[in-house]
Amino acid sequence: MDKAGDMQNRDRSIDFESNIPYYIQLIDLLKGKINSGEWRPGDQILSEPELCDKYGVSRTVVRQALREIELEGLVVRRKGKGTFIAEAKINESLAQKLTGFYHDMIERGMTPITQVLSRSVTKVPSKVLEYLALPPDTDVIELYRLRSVNNEPIVLVTSYLPYNLCPQVAEADFTHQSLYEFLERECGLLISHGRRYIEAVLANEEEAELLKVEAGAPLLQLNSVSFLEDDTPIEYYEALHRGDRSRFEVELVRVRELGEIRETIGLGPKDLPGSN
Repeated sequence: MDKAGDMQNRDRSIDFESNIPYYIQLIDLLKGKINSGEWRPGDQILSEPELCDKYGVSRTVVRQALREIELEGLVVRRKGKGTFIAEAKINESLAQKLTGFYHDMIERGMTPITQVLSRSVTKVPSKVLEYLALPPDTDVIELYRLRSVNNEPIVLVTSYLPYNLCPQVAEADFTHQSLYEFLERECGLLISHGRRYIEAVLANEEEAELLKVEAGAPLLQLNSVSFLEDDTPIEYYEALHRGDRSRFEVELVRVRELGEIRETIGLGPKDLPGSN
């Protein structure tokens, strides 16, 4: 048998005498094609009937295998279009040092670009009052940005900052620079720590168009407030991350309590959740 025929034979190698469930074997075969690079991100794989024919298994087995690797984030199933190999997810840290999104991407060898969609000086919205500890009618800078990595849109961010503390932000170019770096360099404001909240939401029409996903696609919404060293709130932001391209890492710390003694190993209370 020639090499091509041998490969085709191995492609159909579901062991029907094995005690291992057929769908588990099929998962291993599909993962092998992904891990070997034979199937690359963005490639459309065989349809369900074609997979049934190729591997000699039932539609139920194929669907269960596809469902499992979809849950692992290896494939994306698009209604009416088929199943595609998923793009690798971009890791971000929910707890990290003072690098932020921009420098986090740079350190990973990626190219982040920011497009400022709108910017204005406005009265502080009621939903932001509590987070920034501001009196009503205080001026804030509202900064609405689309952030891309390697020319692919990844996250929409709306930031609110007290105007009197950093008026320079109203005119700055953030295409290739970090907001936090700008605050430190140009405004003398050092971000010290922050608090972050995360939940799952669905993309509306505008968000879907900007992030290049379908309306109703899952997004990860991060709300965060950042503080200066004296605990003055300096920024509140809402960030919408593409669910299909984002994965967040959480660094856990061990806390030991002995009477009045509390020892934290790892991150300290001043560590900042990554952001801008």
